Amino acid sequence: MRDTRTAVELDQEAAVRRELEDFYRDGTPPWDSGITPPELVALVEGPGALMPGQALELGCGTGTNAVYLARHGWRVTAVDLVDRAVRQAREKTAAAGADVTVLCGDTTRLDEVGVPGPYDLFFDLSCYCGIPPHRRDAYAAGLTKRAAPGAQLLMFGYGPEAFDDPISGVTADELSARFAGWRLADVTPGTNPVPTFWFTLHRADAAA
Repeated sequence: MRDTRTAVELDQEAAVRRELEDFYRDGTPPWDSGITPPELVALVEGPGALMPGQALELGCGTGTNAVYLARHGWRVTAVDLVDRAVRQAREKTAAAGADVTVLCGDTTRLDEVGVPGPYDLFFDLSCYCGIPPHRRDAYAAGLTKRAAPGAQLLMFGYGPEAFDDPISGVTADELSARFAGWRLADVTPGTNPVPTFWFTLHRADAAA
């Protein structure tokens, strides 16, 4: 298949990859704190907690949240673009004795990664909000294709005004527009010093 990406789009994708690799080479990225966020804990352990099923984490980093989900009965697949992060995630999950499949790949090209699904839960901790805009429809389509009826997506993202670049950031309106067949059920502001949000989306009950 002919590659139809423009030079600008290719540059954007390369810049994102370099930035992520730099973060992991130089130290721990700010989004990879080693602590499972309370929003995920509430979904897994709080009132009305989800029944454990199949989970896919997009942009898993070093595997902290994948380990958490596995320890609470979920069958977890975790994907990250950065080789160094994937190696660390595999080491962490092995040390924890957690049954997690960690794969290196692009979350906007899930057909190439080998994650057939279906999944009951998708978790994204600031992955989508850093994806170049021309790849975001592919991300949404990949999740929708793999979503079990009634699946949930819990996503943390930075607002567009958080960083001075033309790529980063996500809004509720954008998610509602891109995720056809999903319902935006909740938007909760984060506690970060820059604008951040927790988004909860529910897949329609009809099969994807």
